[in-house]
Amino acid sequence: MTTTMPKPKDARGLAGQTIGDTEICSVNQTSLIYRGYEIADLAANATFEEVAHLLIVGHKASPSELKDFKDELRGLREIPEGLKTVLREIAPSGVAHPMAILRTGVSYLSHFDPDVEDNSSDAEHRKAKRLLAQIPTIIGYGQMVRDGKTPVDPDPSLDHCANLLWCMSGERPDELRAKVMDVSLILYAEHDFNASTFTGRVIASTMSDMHSAVCGAIGALKGELHGGANEKAMEMLQEIDAYIAEGGNTAAFMQKAFDEKRKLMGFGHRVYKNGDHRAGIMREWGYQVAEKVGPEGLKWFALGDEVKRIMLEEKSIHANVDFPCGQTYYVMGIPVPQYTPLFVAARVTGWCAHIMEQHRDNRIIRPLANYSGPELRSWQG
Repeated sequence: MTTTMPKPKDARGLAGQTIGDTEICSVNQTSLIYRGYEIADLAANATFEEVAHLLIVGHKASPSELKDFKDELRGLREIPEGLKTVLREIAPSGVAHPMAILRTGVSYLSHFDPDVEDNSSDAEHRKAKRLLAQIPTIIGYGQMVRDGKTPVDPDPSLDHCANLLWCMSGERPDELRAKVMDVSLILYAEHDFNASTFTGRVIASTMSDMHSAVCGAIGALKGELHGGANEKAMEMLQEIDAYIAEGGNTAAFMQKAFDEKRKLMGFGHRVYKNGDHRAGIMREWGYQVAEKVGPEGLKWFALGDEVKRIMLEEKSIHANVDFPCGQTYYVMGIPVPQYTPLFVAARVTGWCAHIMEQHRDNRIIRPLANYSGPELRSWQG
């Protein structure tokens, strides 16, 4: 009797496979939880600094702990003069993407961090806080140089997200913009074993240092199938807007994209099949900014809503958080190439938490592969 063995499940991309345990984050179809706290609760009631403390330190901060944490971050924002020189050299080149600039910046910081080769818990907490504080400064300094403006120093009177916007523009943001940036960073802060976090954990599993792991994670996040999707989503909306200006319409653009089997960024998710619960939260906050901007801001949300409707009706695919984040950052006046670096400013908290967790209970991550090459053969034959 012949038994037909079932075909093995497609394991490409480790789809559907559990490869480890974590106490940091839980993701499923109905919830996204950071150390026991649901994302909607955090977005409504916490600040990004509180979420950063939760992820990096490991628990909800008391009022005194939060004050100390914020004060410490404020004191760590400055970057070395040598790094400023490097940023002035590479940022205006027209070649380097802001994510590549940021990757270089983090690597540079490693050479001056006294704890760089120390993977002990105390040292890693110090490194994580330095990275959290200094990454916004790198982003801001690089953007000001790209714009041909004189960079500004971090402002210790501003909270983390307001200071990020200040460093990028030299203008103090209003309360709404600072709050919207705060919410977006909360939503982006952590997402279990996503591609960039897994990259960071693989590097950490070799007992390499935190800066190396974060550089690797930045490299993974740079790709348009991961963090770069927010940039591509907004670029698509700009493309549709130009198409309409030439006499076309949204439905025709979308049908042409479907016919060409074009991948439309900002839609779908490996985990969320019934919709990304972060997307609705971000859309609500972004729309408030659009209302304040006026018709020029609202048009992007009207266009985005039409695109989402067509995708859902024609393909049953929901928008993910990258779609409203792209719209929101755009109406806030943030240059599109900086959207993914802003993702880093948030996700560095989750990365550092995972790197520390990997180091605490480590086994090198080394999966197997199915060989599909030629059969054994002789070199001389």
